[in-house]
Amino acid sequence: MKKQHIIIFVTAPNQEVGELIANTLLQKKLAACVNFVTPVTSLFSWQGDIEREEEVLLVLKSRADLFESDLIPVVESLHPYEVPEIIALPILMGSAKYLNWIDEATLNK
Repeated sequence: MKKQHIIIFVTAPNQEVGELIANTLLQKKLAACVNFVTPVTSLFSWQGDIEREEEVLLVLKSRADLFESDLIPVVESLHPYEVPEIIALPILMGSAKYLNWIDEATLNK
């Protein structure tokens, strides 16, 4: 069966929290790669107010079969936000070598 590769976005309040999440996911083989985009200015609605925060955006490469049961609980356990952003988008196409590398670098289920 062909594996579904995904890109995951996670925002973190700062570099330190972002690196903790990234290193943990890499060590557990739940992500093959994590890119940091910083700083990111986020405007969002929270508890009836419009909030503005400087954050760090993590862009992870992984597989769909690891997302809900494995990756989300790890991120939530390390993240200080009550409702952290943890969203995934499918990778529709990619170089076979790169997609194979994601498979090799992540947990074999």
